[in-house]
Amino acid sequence: MKQSSFSALVVVMLCFFTMGFVDLVGIASNYVQSDLGLTDSQANIMPSLVFFWFLIFSVPTGMLMNKIGRKRTVLLSIIVTVLSLALPIFGNSYPLMLIAFSLLGIGNALMQTSLNPLVSNIVTGNLSSTLTFGQFVKAIASFLAPYIAMWGATQIIPAGELGWRVLFPIYGVIGIIAIVCLGMTHINEEPVAKGSSVIDCFKLLGNPFILLCFLSIMCHVGIDVGTNTTAPKILMERLGMTLADAGFATSLYFIFRTIGCLSGSAILRKVPEKVFFAVSVAMIIASMIILSVAQTQWLLYVGIALVGFGNSNIFSITFAQALAHDPEHKNEISGLMIMGLFGGTIFPLAMGFMSDAMGTLGAVIVMIVGAAYLLGFTLKIKKQ
Repeated sequence: MKQSSFSALVVVMLCFFTMGFVDLVGIASNYVQSDLGLTDSQANIMPSLVFFWFLIFSVPTGMLMNKIGRKRTVLLSIIVTVLSLALPIFGNSYPLMLIAFSLLGIGNALMQTSLNPLVSNIVTGNLSSTLTFGQFVKAIASFLAPYIAMWGATQIIPAGELGWRVLFPIYGVIGIIAIVCLGMTHINEEPVAKGSSVIDCFKLLGNPFILLCFLSIMCHVGIDVGTNTTAPKILMERLGMTLADAGFATSLYFIFRTIGCLSGSAILRKVPEKVFFAVSVAMIIASMIILSVAQTQWLLYVGIALVGFGNSNIFSITFAQALAHDPEHKNEISGLMIMGLFGGTIFPLAMGFMSDAMGTLGAVIVMIVGAAYLLGFTLKIKKQ
């Protein structure tokens, strides 16, 4: 890799770190629920709202990339993200947090749609491995969020007034650094052959394999957001833990998701994607069984670790499979795949209502449905 390409890749990885800011919604929604006395269904509206905007903005972002380029679209996405992180500094009322999470979702929809295909302008060869490494960097931000929030909640000075919300200005500063670095980095982008409409983009879902990839992304993010928000509640319900202690479950999930992404970037260079995908899904199914029945702390931690590791590479493999299937429409397919992150809205809403009716077991049952689909999708994965 040329030095200029390496420098660009480092900057893009910093952007992947800012992409991970969206995962703070899991721990943040638990703190807001505790602060405001919300029900599970009310609290789950927050992560659902974040991912609702993927349905609205992902495909238009694919069109936007055709007009202004991928790099400029990424820059716009980080600007919106930084704005979303600024709002909670002024309070944590329910309406304000809903607005902040909406902007966070819009910014992340723009970023996920444009940043992943931007990587293909920098690297050649195994795209899924590079995207997996990007997910590893993203997972670092996800992993750190609960710890920063817990640290802020226990501080008197200087984080006393913000409490757990000190997380937002810290990540906001990093976002500003990413804007400056990416703005100063030159990246050669391949020319777009012709513009396409939103209708043309949606027509790609008529391709059976693209549709299957789209549904795979929905299930992946549903399990991801679902575990992020539900794992602490499982510990609180079954073990009587406080929110501060149960918050470690979110960190544990992201620890193993981070380990999974890092190891996956190396494993995918040696092991066929279909084999690694199958092993990953087997881990997710095993974890769902454990989370359904376990009543001891160590076993619950094993279940959370398994889903963290197993779910860490599902997105990258699916995304790379979709792009490789029709490389002439990378921008459009990227928009469609990121629209699949709308699963982060559907799953938490369903899990919230099931949890209100059946406890945390109901939430796990919803995730089991997603895991079952991923098992079936394994058979459709192609050799690269």
